[in-house]
Amino acid sequence: MILQGDVVAVPLVTCSPAGLSSGSSLLLLQENPCLVELLFHMLKPQDLSSRVLSFLLRLAGVFASQENCFQYLQGELLPQLFGEAGPRGGAAWTAPTVRSAVDTIFSLQGDSSLFVASAAGQLLVHILGLSMQGPGEGHPSPQAYDWPACAQKIVGHIEESLHATAAPQVTQALNALTTTFGHCHSPWTQALWVRLSPHVASLLEKDPIPAAHSLVDLLLSMARSPVLSSSDCGLWETLAQTLSRLNPAQAGPLAMGILTLQDCSQALRAQALGVLLQPLACVLKAAAHTPRSPGLLDGTEGDSVAVDTLLSSRSACAGLLCRTLAHLELLQPLRPAPWPQAPMLWAVVTILRFCNGSASPASDVGGHLCTILAGCVRVQRAALDFLGTLSQEPGPQELVTPVFAVLLEYLTSPDSSPTGQEHRGAGRAGGPAAPRPGPAAPLRLRQVLKKAFQASLKWLLSSPETPDCCDLELHTQLFLRDLLPVLQKRLCSPCWEVRDSSLEFLTQMVQHWGGQAGFRLALNTSEVPELAVQLLRDPESYVRASAVTTAGQLSGWGLYAAPPSPEHPRGQQDSLLTELLHIFATDSEGFPRRAVMQVFTEWLRDGHVDVAKDTERFVARVLQVASRDLDWEVRAQALELALVFLAQTLGLPSSWCPYAVAPPEVVPPGLLPEALQPLCRVRLFEFVFRALFDCDRPVAQKSCDLLLFLRARATPWSSLQEAGGSPDVASVEAALQRWQAGEQGQPLGDLEPQAVMAVLRSVDLEGLRRALAESSDHVEKSPQSLLQDLLAMVGVLGKNEADCY
Repeated sequence: MILQGDVVAVPLVTCSPAGLSSGSSLLLLQENPCLVELLFHMLKPQDLSSRVLSFLLRLAGVFASQENCFQYLQGELLPQLFGEAGPRGGAAWTAPTVRSAVDTIFSLQGDSSLFVASAAGQLLVHILGLSMQGPGEGHPSPQAYDWPACAQKIVGHIEESLHATAAPQVTQALNALTTTFGHCHSPWTQALWVRLSPHVASLLEKDPIPAAHSLVDLLLSMARSPVLSSSDCGLWETLAQTLSRLNPAQAGPLAMGILTLQDCSQALRAQALGVLLQPLACVLKAAAHTPRSPGLLDGTEGDSVAVDTLLSSRSACAGLLCRTLAHLELLQPLRPAPWPQAPMLWAVVTILRFCNGSASPASDVGGHLCTILAGCVRVQRAALDFLGTLSQEPGPQELVTPVFAVLLEYLTSPDSSPTGQEHRGAGRAGGPAAPRPGPAAPLRLRQVLKKAFQASLKWLLSSPETPDCCDLELHTQLFLRDLLPVLQKRLCSPCWEVRDSSLEFLTQMVQHWGGQAGFRLALNTSEVPELAVQLLRDPESYVRASAVTTAGQLSGWGLYAAPPSPEHPRGQQDSLLTELLHIFATDSEGFPRRAVMQVFTEWLRDGHVDVAKDTERFVARVLQVASRDLDWEVRAQALELALVFLAQTLGLPSSWCPYAVAPPEVVPPGLLPEALQPLCRVRLFEFVFRALFDCDRPVAQKSCDLLLFLRARATPWSSLQEAGGSPDVASVEAALQRWQAGEQGQPLGDLEPQAVMAVLRSVDLEGLRRALAESSDHVEKSPQSLLQDLLAMVGVLGKNEADCY
C-alpha cells in the first residue's frame, strides 16, 4: 500500500535530507529497517510509477554515496537494484527521470535555455571524467576498444557532432571538449586529443570555418592544460595552422590568448603578434606622411583579408579596430617581444586623425578609411584608451609631439562638442557626408571628450621632470599653454557633463602638479581657477560637487587667492571657506555636501591655513551641521574628520593610520585630561555617541571603532579614575539609552573627560561591534531556512513534479 501512490514521495523527500544531514546515515539505516525493506520492495514485480521509482533510486544512491552505508547495502540490494535484473527492465525505466540519462543529456545540450544547455554539457564532462577514472586513468591508448563503454559512447557522440553540418552541433561538441580539457588534467586527456585531433583539424578545411569562436576557446583551453602543453601531441602546430586560417576578426582572441601563454615558442608568439597587428599595419599603409618601421610590421602589411574586413562596412571596420586596440591594451603590461611601441603609437594617432578627418590618405584604401571612420565615436573611444595606455613608455620627443597635437585637436574640435550645431556634418571631399548626430550623439561625443581628457592627463603625467625635479619639460609647458585656453572654454560649456569632466581633469592636474613652478605660473596667468570656483553655484549638483573638490585642491595648494575686497576684507581664501560652509549647510543635494565634507577632512589633515587659524571653531561648526544631515555618507565622513581631530589632539604622527595592525600608542596618564578637553569643547563626544546608535550601520560601525580607538589609548588613566557615580555619567548613560531606543533626546551639553571615560568603560563596545558586523539576514542564513524556502516553493507549484534537491 505504501508504494501505490505518488503521495509517498513528498514526505520522504522532505524528511530524508534532514535525516541524512546529521552525519549518522548508517545509524539511520540500522535503527529504521523499514527503509531497507522499502528499497528491497522495488525488486518485486509490480507497476511502480516513474516518480516513486525515481525517488527510491535516488534515495539509495544518497545512502550508497557514503562508504559505511555502501558496505551495509552492497550484499544483495545494490547489485540487484542497479543491475540488469532490477527495475531497468520495467516500464517505468523509459521515463527520463528514472533511466540512465546519457542520451537525454545529449539532447539537452541543444536546449533552448542556455542554462540547461550549459549544465548538460558540464554534466556530460563529469560523466566522461568519472568513467575514465580507475583503469583508464593511466595512459590509455587512443583506440576506443579498451575504453569504458560510457566513455566510448560520449566520445563517439562528440566525433559525430564535429562532422555535423549544423553549426550548433559543432559548437556543442567543441564546448564539451573545452570544459573537459579545462577541468580534467589526467593523462587520458592526451589520448583523447590524439583521437579527436583529426576531427578538429577537419574543421579548418571548411569555408567558412564553423563555430570559430568555440574552436578558439577549445585550443586555448588545451594550451593551458599542463598535460597537453608539455607533450608532443601536435597542439602547437594546430594553433599555428588555425592562426593562418581564421580571418582577422576571429584570429584576434586566439592571438591574444597565445601571447599570454607561458610555454609558447617564440616563433608562434611572433606569428600571433603579427596577426594582431595586421589592422594597424593596414592603417599605417593607408595614410601618407607616416614613418616607416621596417622589421616591426613587416609581413603584416599585405594581408588582403584584413584590408577587405576594414573596408567591408563601417560596423565591421569599427569592430575589428576596437577589438584589436582592446587586445593590445591588455597586452601592454606584458610587452611580448618584439613590442613595436613606435609603430603602434603612430597607428593610433593615424586612426584618430582618420576619425576626425585630419589624415591625408595615401591610396584608395586610405580614402575609403576616411569615409568609413569619419566621426566614428566607438573607434575614437577605443583609440584614446589605448593611446593613454601607451603613455607608460612615451619614448623620444618626436613621438610625444604628434600625440600632444592630436589630443589638442580632440579637446578643441567641434566634433567633441555636445551641441548638434557644432558637429561637422560633411566628410572628406569625394566621400559621402558624415551623419549628423542623432539623439544619442551628444552623449557619445561627451564620452569622446572625457576619454581625450583622460588620455591627456596620462601623457602629461608621464612627462619627465627637469633634472632639478622642480619643473616640467619644455614640450609639456608648451602643451599646457595651449591646453588651458581650451579648458577655460570647456568650463563654460552649456553641457554639464563637459563642465564636470573639465573640473575632474583640472583637479587631477592640481593634485599632481600643485607644487611645480611652471604649472603654477601657467595656471595663475589664466582664468581657469576663477571659472572653476564660479561653478560652486552651478545648477547641476554633480558639477557643484566636482567644483567643491577642485576648489579645495586649488586652495590647498595656494593657487586661488584673490586680493581683499569690500565684501570680503579678509581675502578670497576666507570667502571660499565661508562659501563651502554655506554649501554644506544649505545645499539640497547630497553630492556637494559629501564633497565639502571630504575637502574639510583633507584641510584638517593637511593643516590648511584657514583651518589652522581656529581649528576648534572649525571642527565644532562642521560637526554641528553634520549631526543634522540626513545623508549617512556625510555623517560617516564627519566621523572621519572627528578621528583626524582626535589623533591630532592626542599628538599622533601625521603618518598614523587608524586601521594599521600595531600596538596602540598609549597617551601618558597625566596628559590625557588636558588632551581630551578640546574634544569636549567641540562637542565631539556628543556627535560620536549619537552616531553609535545611528540607523545606518556604516555610521554606527565607524563610531564604535573611534571609541574603541580612544579607549585603547586611555586605558591606564581611566583605570585610575572612578567617576561612575557622578551626575554627568548618569545623564550621559540615560541619553544613550534613549538614543538606543530611537528617541532624539536632549543634547548632552558640556562633558568632562572623567565622565567620557567612565561611559566608555560602561558601554559594551566589543559586543556592539560584533552585533554590527553581522549581516541583517544572519538569522535566516542556515540550511534549515534554505530547505524551508525550497519546500515552500514546492507547495506553491502544487502538482508540478518539482525536485526538492
